[in-house]
Amino acid sequence: MADEIRLVIGLGNPGEQYRKTRHNAGFMVIDAISNTFAIALDKKKFDAEFGRGSIEGVEVILVKPQSFMNRSGPPVQKLAAYFKISTQDILVIHDDIDLNLGRLKIKEKGGGGGHNGIKSLINALNGVNFSRLRIGIGRPNEHMGIIDHVLGRFTSGESEVMELTIARAKEAVVEILCNGIKEGMNRFNVNFIDC
Repeated sequence: MADEIRLVIGLGNPGEQYRKTRHNAGFMVIDAISNTFAIALDKKKFDAEFGRGSIEGVEVILVKPQSFMNRSGPPVQKLAAYFKISTQDILVIHDDIDLNLGRLKIKEKGGGGGHNGIKSLINALNGVNFSRLRIGIGRPNEHMGIIDHVLGRFTSGESEVMELTIARAKEAVVEILCNGIKEGMNRFNVNFIDC
């Protein structure tokens, strides 16, 4: 039986200036899922944009917090409480500099790993028992700081890789929703280039 994950959160920063930045990989995946499954993100509540719909028969709520990355936790906590969704029924999609560009990694739970959006969620949800889909964006070169890297835009070559990565991340979300987190980990915790 599939895990009961019904709240699917993409992390990012609101505003046009951040739209195509590396830190917004989570937003990009949510937008791709929204388009594919015709789930309009047309509702606003608790400083979040969200939409309700169905993915392969599983009812989901897709969410993009609008509070900026470092304060992602409170909007998610309020939505989860409002819809009576338990922490273990939450899947969070976010960028990760510790994974090479194009790599996906699914985790059942864990610490913040230096990611301020995840730290905010852990604080707001009083624990680590939510699943994550980490999107590799790679580390900066020696001439660029981490903040400039994550808030920078993908190069043209990186954008091509990210298009494939976002498509694969979308597949991973469907796999997790329909067949459970373990199946998702077995299938997607490898670099797509090796598949």
